Amino acid sequence: MWLIVPFVLLAGYIILIAWYRSAWLDLTETTGKRNNQEPKTKVSIIVPARNEQDNIENCIRSILAQTYPAQLLEMIIIDDGSEDETAAIANRFAADNYQIKIHSLLASEANRSHKKRAVEKGIQLATGDLIVATDADCIQPARWIETLVSSYEEEGNVFIAAPVMYYTDNSVCSIFQTLDFLSLQGITGASVHRRFHTMCNGANIGYTKKVFAEVKGFAGIDALPTGDDMLLMHKIFLQHPSKVTWLKTKDALVLTGAAPNWKAFFQQRIRWASKAAFFDDKRIFYVLLLVYLLNVSLLLTGIASFFSLSALKAFLVMLVLKTITELWFLIPVARFFNKEKWLWYFPLMQLLHIVYTVIAGWLGRFGKYEWKGRVIAKT
Repeated sequence: MWLIVPFVLLAGYIILIAWYRSAWLDLTETTGKRNNQEPKTKVSIIVPARNEQDNIENCIRSILAQTYPAQLLEMIIIDDGSEDETAAIANRFAADNYQIKIHSLLASEANRSHKKRAVEKGIQLATGDLIVATDADCIQPARWIETLVSSYEEEGNVFIAAPVMYYTDNSVCSIFQTLDFLSLQGITGASVHRRFHTMCNGANIGYTKKVFAEVKGFAGIDALPTGDDMLLMHKIFLQHPSKVTWLKTKDALVLTGAAPNWKAFFQQRIRWASKAAFFDDKRIFYVLLLVYLLNVSLLLTGIASFFSLSALKAFLVMLVLKTITELWFLIPVARFFNKEKWLWYFPLMQLLHIVYTVIAGWLGRFGKYEWKGRVIAKT
């Protein structure tokens, strides 16, 4: 009788994934600017950076290569206590380009919420009406800003989330991260489109300076070590639910590198999972709870299968159904991101994905993690 519980959870999960797939397919793919009007919005790009000497130059060059008018664009790089050449590299660019501003956070400006403090400082220095936040390890397409501004000017959106994807090499670690991230991006686009719950990735978001002030910025979440993206998004969504969007367009697709190894990957996912306890959006909390409980039940059933034939049969049936359902969802998502070839590895990654979900979810709630050389403990 105890095997009924995993199958009930799986049934709920299949319904949820089917709903996400329907929403993703309903989300229209667009391309860049949709009219011939000249842009008029001043844009401030905020780039928090800590120990990014290997990435910051490529990021700066891709932003300087934007099709958006240079006189309407500024880049504000916030050096968050880097211990390498990040600030020196950024300053070399700033010396030759009026669009770039550099600010190094002082020790007195630091707090537990390092990235939110960096973003907040960038917004204080910003002169633009539209704030666009990205990460220093990202590469932005040439029409990136043009596309986000189009969404703001033509549709009046005050919070704009846009796609992010990894470069993928042939390592198992990189492929696993790509497949996991494909799922997250697909769910993000689908959920925001249907206004089911609020999700985004801080490497590619835009919001107006006015609405940031209206919701009092990070007030209420400023003591948390994470949440500069999703928690802020939800605050804005509560005030302007019809003006929050996710752009399904390759013109706004930001690329970034996957975590370099398994340790870094787990630390990253534990950091992401640590936000779950602070979501005011209870819909996403219940979704995460369903996913976590399903994976826990699968893990326990898998362990029980060593001692019970009925448990083994149940585990294999559930594993196959879960894999088929997720592939059904991922195929159109992978097609958008040009990652279809990696789906062949997906069934082989299922067992690892179950274990990783259980461990990362648990440590995200009760453990600690390392980020950019800093150890962040739960309080």
